[in-house]
Amino acid sequence: MATTIESGNAGAANKKKHLGIPEAIFVEDVEAFMKQPGNDTADAVLRKLDEQYQKYKYMEVNLAQKKLRLKSQIPQIKQTLEILRHMQKKKDTTNPMATHFLLADNVYCKASVPPTDKVCLWLGANVMLEYDIDEAQALLEKNLATASRNLDSLEDDLDFLRDQFTTTEVNMARVYNWDVKRRSKDNLLKSAER
Repeated sequence: MATTIESGNAGAANKKKHLGIPEAIFVEDVEAFMKQPGNDTADAVLRKLDEQYQKYKYMEVNLAQKKLRLKSQIPQIKQTLEILRHMQKKKDTTNPMATHFLLADNVYCKASVPPTDKVCLWLGANVMLEYDIDEAQALLEKNLATASRNLDSLEDDLDFLRDQFTTTEVNMARVYNWDVKRRSKDNLLKSAER
């Protein structure tokens, strides 16, 4: 979870960095926190905390989009690797492979593919390169490992971000409650003076 203000500085050096996501500091003592420079009013502090919360929300949206992209990319890489392995088994035969090519959604075309030791891979940005089957398989296995590692890292970052949401929400509630108590004390003192 998050650290307190007192222990935050000691543990900051050995904490893992989460894609540059700033760590929300838990406000243990609201009274002392409100006396710090820059924390003039509760409204100003709540605005800062809300701004920080909105930044976390923005980061969450971006990380969720990356996660969706990776989750769709991994099955495509696995499917391509499976096709390459099948082609590798068939490259020493003389019989052509019968297959179906996807032309559009739910529209396929029959084709006959002669045995080959070369394949073309789309790399993105309208770039296609020809590889030997072994090179293509090595490249795709490396890409699959990288995508899986990135997905695990994104999961960790999203978990960390959820902790920051919780800490920021708790801080906002604590500052708001502190302000309500302070105002009620002030009102009691004013009414007692009358």
